Amino acid sequence: MSEQLPLYRTSQVRAMDELASGAFGVPPYELMARAGAAAWRVLQQRWPGVRHLGVACGPGNNGGDGYVVARLARAAGLKVSVVTPPGATPRTAQARQALADWRAAGGTVAPFDGMLPDCEAWVDALYGIGLTRPPSEAAQSMIERINAARVPVLSLDVPSGLDADTGHAAGIAVHASATLCFIAAKRGLYTGMARDFDGEVLLDRLDLKIGAFDDFTPAAWLCRPEGLARWLAPRHANAHKGEHGHVLCVGGEEGMGGAVRLCAEGALRTGVGLASVATRRSGVAALVAARPEAMTHAVEDAAALRPLVERATVLAVGPGLGQGDWGRALFAEALGSGKPLVLDADALNLLANHPVAVPQAILTPHPGEAARLLACDKGAVQADRFAAAEALAQKFQCTVVLKGAGTIVAAPSEIPAVIGAGNPGMATGGMGDVLSGVIGALVAQGLPLFQAAVAGALLHSAAGDAAARVGGERGLLPSDLFPHLRRMANPG
Repeated sequence: MSEQLPLYRTSQVRAMDELASGAFGVPPYELMARAGAAAWRVLQQRWPGVRHLGVACGPGNNGGDGYVVARLARAAGLKVSVVTPPGATPRTAQARQALADWRAAGGTVAPFDGMLPDCEAWVDALYGIGLTRPPSEAAQSMIERINAARVPVLSLDVPSGLDADTGHAAGIAVHASATLCFIAAKRGLYTGMARDFDGEVLLDRLDLKIGAFDDFTPAAWLCRPEGLARWLAPRHANAHKGEHGHVLCVGGEEGMGGAVRLCAEGALRTGVGLASVATRRSGVAALVAARPEAMTHAVEDAAALRPLVERATVLAVGPGLGQGDWGRALFAEALGSGKPLVLDADALNLLANHPVAVPQAILTPHPGEAARLLACDKGAVQADRFAAAEALAQKFQCTVVLKGAGTIVAAPSEIPAVIGAGNPGMATGGMGDVLSGVIGALVAQGLPLFQAAVAGALLHSAAGDAAARVGGERGLLPSDLFPHLRRMANPG
């Protein structure tokens, strides 16, 4: 498995398809035959015991792929039921050929009448990559029935109902057990709502030669934990703490001291040379007792913060900061320091109240914070997470880590990165505080801002997955990540 997978928009994949048929001389129906054969191989590998296969075929080339799968499964001795939405006759020459071949092999097609046959598995070939609207009424009913069947489902290219560019579903969508992408990976399948629908995402390049599409600039990169070593090289034997930077964590208003403690420990476990904490006087004793390695200072105003800022390499601002007079004063001091910043939590809310460009910063919003920063609603952010991350990067002229399922990292003039790790157990208070410390530590150790954001989000998510494997997702605590952070920060 490659440590980075290029992701593309649907328009790019269509262009690749045309290039394959034109410059590479692969007839369109040959590509369809390869797609159907690839899907049949997956079905045999994943669910070899299936004897009655259902195939839901739409009117486009996706449906044509489905007819090929149906023909191959029937030839192998399976009982195959092909169902289409009423009136869904094939629109393209190759889909018509696939239907003709299916019928010539003795297959039949049944228009959907409100019920589906009792199959042991389904192939979802209703819609391809071009759907940007809710499915038709008949297709919606079919999707409801497929989902209600509670049997394995293989979606071809994209679960029907999902937008392959954004990963958003405007209406109902197929809940796939696995999704098989053809030619190239579609960027929307790796973030947001899509993660609830696409199951395991597989890729088959349909025997097209390696490098055939190198002229296409990826719309995003999927970054996997296997790639951490490219950013986290082993240290030389003569290393000293001064080489590994100094993170100053700023936060911990009354009653919220735990947040800044999590931030500091996240930085320490990621290998920063020094970690300091600027917090309320009332929180100093508890933090020193809990984590003596963090140099903790009572800071009651901006003047007291200033000398700490001068000694720091990077500032992680926001965990438990609050939006009162104290928090606003410290935030303003940090913003004017000229030092690299990692901004989270209340620092993001304060920035939303008075938006300014922060080219020296990494913002780490969850969707609600992103909505406040963009002056829109959370639904708009989640409907197109790529657009939201890129809009934030442009508005604030900085690096942005849009958290959530399939975290997206964006920055001006950079190809976005999608984090291929993380799990629902990480949706709990304090996880973002740890992430701020992790990213801050990587900035302190010399990584450029965008690279630190990608590597930090990936390390944090991978540690969350490792912690979940130990005890499960539900009940996962931010502090459960710490031993895994330390181990994974040393990938050699």
